[in-house]
Amino acid sequence: MLIRIVRMTFQPDKTADFLTIFEASKHKIRQFEGCRYLALLQDAHNPAVYTTYSLWDSAEHLEAYRQSELFQTTWAATKILFADKPVAFSHFQVQELL
Repeated sequence: MLIRIVRMTFQPDKTADFLTIFEASKHKIRQFEGCRYLALLQDAHNPAVYTTYSLWDSAEHLEAYRQSELFQTTWAATKILFADKPVAFSHFQVQELL
């Protein structure tokens, strides 16, 4: 299982635009082959910072999503709203949490 975490800082007046994009695409992302889970988190101290947390069957499934029209369209609409560069992390799960 691959865990993908993407932290995004938005222009404060653009967060509603991002939430609209996420709402319109979240069901499609969750239905993408290999996607097991997708959540959106908001920073506890900065309301303009959001993080996506997703679980993928494999790195290949994540890469297939990243090459898809769905990702390309969603990312193009999202990245113009950033106030800072996004930070992404990919991790393999090695142990279950208690």
